[in-house]
Amino acid sequence: MDAINRAVDFINAKISDRPQIALVLGSGLGAMAEDIRAEAVIPFGEIPGFPVSTVKSHAGKLIIGELAGKKVAAMQGRVHFYEGYTMQEVVFPTRVLRSLGCETLFVTNASGGINRTFNVGDFMAITDHINLMGTHPLIGPNDDRFGTRFPDMSEPYDRALIALAEKTANTLGITLRKGIYIAVTGPSFETPAEINFFARIGCDAVGMSTVPEVIVANHAGMRVLGISCITNMAAGILPVKLTGKEVIETAARVRPDFIRLVKGIIAAM
Repeated sequence: MDAINRAVDFINAKISDRPQIALVLGSGLGAMAEDIRAEAVIPFGEIPGFPVSTVKSHAGKLIIGELAGKKVAAMQGRVHFYEGYTMQEVVFPTRVLRSLGCETLFVTNASGGINRTFNVGDFMAITDHINLMGTHPLIGPNDDRFGTRFPDMSEPYDRALIALAEKTANTLGITLRKGIYIAVTGPSFETPAEINFFARIGCDAVGMSTVPEVIVANHAGMRVLGISCITNMAAGILPVKLTGKEVIETAARVRPDFIRLVKGIIAAM
C-alpha cells in the first residue's frame, strides 16, 4: 500500500461521509475553520505521509465536516516549497484530498498586489497563473491513477466557478477583483525590479504557494477556484518596507468579509 492509500485509510476511519470540496486556507486565513461543523480535526503530523507546516500563521490541521451545507475537507494552513519540502511533498495533501473523494479544490492565499488599481485588503479571483517556481509538481513518473502524462492547462481555474464567485460577491456587496497570479519560491519578498518585470508580463498578484496544488488538481480532474487576499502591495508599489506582520494584520482585518465570501460561494456550489 502506498503513502496516499495509507493517508486515505487513516482519515476515512475518522469520518462517516466522503467530503465534496477540498478547501485550502492560506496565510492568516485559517480562522475560517472555526465556522466548520467538524466531524474530525486531525493535526497534519498524525496523518501518515502528511508534511507538517513550519510557518506560525498555518495551524496545520485537516478539518472535515459541514460548511454552508456542504461536506468539506479544509486544510487549516499548508506547506510551502520554501520550507524545504520537495514539490512532491507539497502536493501530497492535494492528492490525498482527491483520493478521499473531493471533486473541487477551493484554494485561498495571501498575496502581494502588483496591479496598481488594487488596494490592500482586496480579494482577487485567480483567472490564470504563471509558474515561476523553477520546478513542476508533475516531474517524475506519472501516476496514472490521477491523470495523463501531459495534462491540459488551458482552463486551470474553472470559469463557471469564477462566475459563481463574482455573483456571490456582488450579492454580498464585497469587491472581488480578477487577475493573474504568479508563484515564486520565496521565502524572501520580491525586489522592486522583479515586481516591475511581473507587471510587464501581465501579473496582478504574487505569492509563494497555490500553483503546485492547482497543477496537481487539474491533473487529477478537479475543478478549481482560487481566491487571493491582497494582504500587502508588492515591493516598489508603495514606498514602504515589507514584513510578514503586515500580511497577518491585513488578513485579520478582512476576516469577516473573507468568511462571508467563502461561505457564500460554497453554499452556491
